[in-house]
Amino acid sequence: MTDIGVRALRQRVHRGADRVGAATPPGRDRAVDALRAAAVLGVVLGHWLVTALVSDGRTLRTASPLQHMPWLAPVSWTFQTLAVFFLVGGHVATRSHASARARGVPYRQWLTARLSRLFKPVAAVLGLWTVAAVALLLSGTEYGTVRTLVKLALSPLWFLVVFAGLTAATPLLARLNPLWPLAVVLHVDLLRFGLGGPAWLGWVNVAAGWMVPYTLGAAWTRGELERRRAGWILLVGGAVATAGLVAWAGYPASMVGVPGQSVSNLYPPTLAVVTFGLAQCGGALLLRERLRHAMRRPVAWAAVACVNLTAMTVFLWHQTALMATTATGLLAGRLPGLHTPPDGLAWVGDRLLWLPVFVLALSVCWAAFRSFEVNGGDGLSGGKGLSGERRGRGSRVVRAHRPSDRGAAKEARHV
Repeated sequence: MTDIGVRALRQRVHRGADRVGAATPPGRDRAVDALRAAAVLGVVLGHWLVTALVSDGRTLRTASPLQHMPWLAPVSWTFQTLAVFFLVGGHVATRSHASARARGVPYRQWLTARLSRLFKPVAAVLGLWTVAAVALLLSGTEYGTVRTLVKLALSPLWFLVVFAGLTAATPLLARLNPLWPLAVVLHVDLLRFGLGGPAWLGWVNVAAGWMVPYTLGAAWTRGELERRRAGWILLVGGAVATAGLVAWAGYPASMVGVPGQSVSNLYPPTLAVVTFGLAQCGGALLLRERLRHAMRRPVAWAAVACVNLTAMTVFLWHQTALMATTATGLLAGRLPGLHTPPDGLAWVGDRLLWLPVFVLALSVCWAAFRSFEVNGGDGLSGGKGLSGERRGRGSRVVRAHRPSDRGAAKEARHV
């Protein structure tokens, strides 16, 4: 591309970014959107880096580099960002519910609007994979391979179920102290691991564990986490507690599930992943002011806004993009980093080279299925779409969330 072409492209990018900025409600707390975008993209990259589909003849099975190289556990610390998503979700939901009550919007109408954006894209995923599973079985594909693919494609749905449940309970959770669900997680783990209680008790933590960052988000809305001291307490306290649990209490170092391990920190959540989430939430709170400054840059904000408008599409289809790339690659044989066992550093290097291909495949899925999400308005972020107009029935009951501290108010005056 010539210098003239590069300059023209840059001008087009900046003009588009300026339009997005001009269409953004002036009081929007852009740090919230930046945190949500980082959380979603962290989960996507984490799955692409630690999930392998190994080809054994005619069968595909899942494997993880963390199983063969446990010293890569810090990768899971970087990309397991679900706690930040629940923090932001709790903050936005409690603000939007308070706004709806102030405007006399019934709870049922508010909840319908909040959940419609979450579940509209699910219909497309379920429909495609139902057809794909039937077609694969009829074509003679091994049942184990089909089961592996479907399980991997639909695995993000557990998150939506939990998130929807917490959203529905927002009126009850709006003033709940996060220490209460944290105490539930602690006692469940004491019963399971300390007193030999039944393993099924751990599933209580699916609700209680993610309720901790969700109620932290509600505390953020109430203005209880505005001081930097709160962020530092969460960050340092959560990090020290997690380190202690891993070093002396026998919890796994990986914050995601690893095939072959008897205990997973994530399925179901353990005390270690919850304390790790506290540290993540503390770090997120400490970054708010810097993110607000960073989001004043038009191109950076436009990128974050685009991710947020179709966050669920990206989240729901990223595993399909991985599998589509893997299946297509089989036509060329067993490709390193795509079909080979993740048992060495060579695999890690090869997998990094595949990331742009995964992005391209996800872009195709995004282009094909984003309409299932964007037609519902800006429901995830709690307000008007970036066009500045209220779109769809659901978006009428939710307004743009407002900055909750002085720094954000200053940003609003400068937009």
